[in-house]
Amino acid sequence: MNLTHAPLRVATGAFILNSGLTKLGADAETSTHLHGFATTAYPALSAVPPTKFAQLLGGAEVALGAALLMPKVPSALAGTALAGFGVGLLGLYARVPGLRQPGSIRPTQDGTAIAKDVWLVGAGTTLAWQGFANGAKRASRKAAKAVSNAAGSAQDMFSRE
Repeated sequence: MNLTHAPLRVATGAFILNSGLTKLGADAETSTHLHGFATTAYPALSAVPPTKFAQLLGGAEVALGAALLMPKVPSALAGTALAGFGVGLLGLYARVPGLRQPGSIRPTQDGTAIAKDVWLVGAGTTLAWQGFANGAKRASRKAAKAVSNAAGSAQDMFSRE
């Protein structure tokens, strides 16, 4: 993990981890509310019982939050997961009635809490792109060093003759 990614990863990771832990302990009423909200946007989720849905969502959030907080998890992987999670939340924003002003993408008062999740997409995309770019740079340097070492070995071999 690049040290410059730490503040972003800690802030988002801690928030998402807490959210997931809260959902793991959700009561029946909260589970039903979460499930109803999600099935409005994603009807296929109606096949999952509300309590099971809350547990699965909570578990996914705990896993994502933990991945963001663990330095050993590459930023490219953690960022890709964060961006995907954010896109899923923005799907709610796009599909659930009453979250956007009529004829606009601007949020209503009720939609602001979900619309702000666009930041998760931006943060995740930044982590992913920087992670992939840093990995590509390291691989390029490693390949250049290997070529240089091979050329040096070949030169040594010919200079002995």
